[in-house]
Amino acid sequence: MNSLKIIFDRDTWQEIFGSIQKNKVRTIITVIGVLWGIFIYIALSGAAKGLDNGFERQFENVAMNSMFVWAQRTSIPYEGFKTGRNPQLKIQDVQALRNNIPAIQFIAPRNAKGVFDGSGGSQMVRGSKSGTYSIYGDFPEYTKIATKKIYDGGRFVNQADIDEERKVCVIGERTQKELFDEDEQPVGQYIRVDDIYFQVIGVHKYIEGGGFESDGDVFIPFSTYKKLYNTGDNVDWFTIAAFDDADVIAVEEQVKQTLKRIHRVSPKDERAFGSFNLGEIFGRIMGFSQGMTFLSLIVGIATIIAGVIGIGNILLISVKERTKELGIRRALGATPAEVRIQIILESVFLTFVAGVFGIILGAFVLSGIDAATANMTDFPYTNPTVPISFVLGALAIMITLGTLIGLIPAQRAVSIKPIDALREE
Repeated sequence: MNSLKIIFDRDTWQEIFGSIQKNKVRTIITVIGVLWGIFIYIALSGAAKGLDNGFERQFENVAMNSMFVWAQRTSIPYEGFKTGRNPQLKIQDVQALRNNIPAIQFIAPRNAKGVFDGSGGSQMVRGSKSGTYSIYGDFPEYTKIATKKIYDGGRFVNQADIDEERKVCVIGERTQKELFDEDEQPVGQYIRVDDIYFQVIGVHKYIEGGGFESDGDVFIPFSTYKKLYNTGDNVDWFTIAAFDDADVIAVEEQVKQTLKRIHRVSPKDERAFGSFNLGEIFGRIMGFSQGMTFLSLIVGIATIIAGVIGIGNILLISVKERTKELGIRRALGATPAEVRIQIILESVFLTFVAGVFGIILGAFVLSGIDAATANMTDFPYTNPTVPISFVLGALAIMITLGTLIGLIPAQRAVSIKPIDALREE
């Protein structure tokens, strides 16, 4: 109770402010050191979080542990086959991959016209309107790896479409605008795809950062694509998603080695199968973001400690300059606890004020960065923030350090003997 009385005593705070006024310049410079430390922590960790949020936004519609695998040309002779052979992925490879690699969660064989073959796509006609668009042959499982946002009233390809080889399609936003009137509902209507009538079952929303796809793409059942373009069991590429806890780099290597065994390719051939590992890239990005956050923590804490030590030095100087005053107070009956609490309180107050101003300045800078990057959809950056728990934690650390550093000048003040203080001039 006595300690609380000292803390809330008006005279205590008058003495604290009086001490600060006597050393205005030194105090301000020292406080700026602490302020700069918390500012660096807030600004750097918030900026790292903005980068993290930006990449999560870019990849929010694709499984983070996903990859794409396709066949290329062999570069090593093997089992009587010459260099330069083109292995062909097959639909049967799906089961072999599942059997050999338990870490695979989803796998979607995909075919496409107008994406890599240079054909420009398929001719699509409705009434007097026509256009050329890329067309994909897909399984429903593809949407478990890469989300397809379908407008109300529509749907994506389902298993019944595959089994019955239905002539149904999901068109893109641009396809709808170019083939249908503005007030016309496309779902349920028919369009001609390479002279074959398909019923529109959905319109997909274009998602930026969705890989090869665009707002004009058309999706049909894989089995229907196979029949329409006579592709047999051929597959252009596999889209694969591993389980969240799997090592996506190891899964990629296992997939390639399995395909090499199936298609009689040398295990040492690094060119026979190509891949793009989105999971690996995302892992690197997350690692960079975490590194930035950790760096901001280290730099911020180091700067804060340096600033807090400066506050301790200021208080030591203050105690030395107030030796006579402190001696008189002791002679008049001030207890060591009262003197100690006042010095510690001054240290905590300066640290707290510096911390609050540093947080405000950091929040202001992050707000400016957020406003400047709000409309930059082509750059993976958004909402640079710092969790409130991190801010409060940093402030608590600062107050703790301020208390600890305040013990040194406080003990120096307590050690002053009244008779010695009164002798000093």
